[in-house]
Amino acid sequence: MLHTLSLLTTQSTDPRHNLALEATLLHQVRPGEEILYLWQNQRTVVIGRNQWAANECRIQTLEADGGHLVRRLSGGGAVYHDLGNLNFTFLTRQADYDVARQTEVILQAVRELGIPAEKNGRNDLTAAGAKFSGHAYYRTGDRCYHHGTLMVAVDLAPLERYLTVSPLKLQAKGVASVRARVGNLTDFCPGLTVDRLRQALGEAFGQVYGLPVRALSEEEVDQAALARFQAQFSDPAWIYGDSRPLDTSREARFPWGLVRLDYSQGEGTITQAALWSDGLEADFLSQVPRALAGCPRQGEALRRRLLALEGASPALVEDILTLLLP
Repeated sequence: MLHTLSLLTTQSTDPRHNLALEATLLHQVRPGEEILYLWQNQRTVVIGRNQWAANECRIQTLEADGGHLVRRLSGGGAVYHDLGNLNFTFLTRQADYDVARQTEVILQAVRELGIPAEKNGRNDLTAAGAKFSGHAYYRTGDRCYHHGTLMVAVDLAPLERYLTVSPLKLQAKGVASVRARVGNLTDFCPGLTVDRLRQALGEAFGQVYGLPVRALSEEEVDQAALARFQAQFSDPAWIYGDSRPLDTSREARFPWGLVRLDYSQGEGTITQAALWSDGLEADFLSQVPRALAGCPRQGEALRRRLLALEGASPALVEDILTLLLP
């Protein structure tokens, strides 16, 4: 049962530090505690855990402009951050993890500012049909987080300069570009600042949970864990991933996300596989390539391998099989 609400706001705009701080807070959150972490990144593209970096971002353009590419722990799609965006993360133990209640904190804060916010689909918040917030989720053991963006006054031009969105995804959303389906909160509340939204979120956090909110400082964070996580999020192997070419590549859009599956085979057996996806089922999807390696390319054998994975569901498995079978 929750008994402590903690609020941490970092002044850092370095995405590697900020993702490391998020992971450290998850590492140290106590039973009965929920942490709301508020953070900003300067000129950054953040890709989901299972995405192929080169497919999602014009990396050379971003880095030539002094920007950063980073990869997060959660699933979902690529997003662009600048200082007109505010990121939030709710971190707690499984027993107290409640995405609906956490989302209500965001909705209440934004509505208090006079903005007609509503939940739209599985992981978006919109105002008058324009998406201003996208959410993603991560769990390790009994520790969970729910995080996302809040577009206050983001410069929208770099979205098309840096992000490369699959036509399959745009077609599914019924828009011509990623910029066409997003909007800033200042469109509905002129003069709104990131600082004012931070204040509103802190107030709504306490109101929704009915508990006092204590300030949490970075000095209270496990510095050794922070250093370990910062090394992970700064590692090029983690950021850019493995892009070795394989023999066959298949791509499809399903209700739960876009998937590209590459594989090589010999004598009817899959020898190597790679998967990239913006699906939110990050843990399951990350296990798929290893499970496929060494498996005969036959329906029942593949099905058994995939259903045995943690987090597998029959619907997800059947969709992935359509990429592997005639």
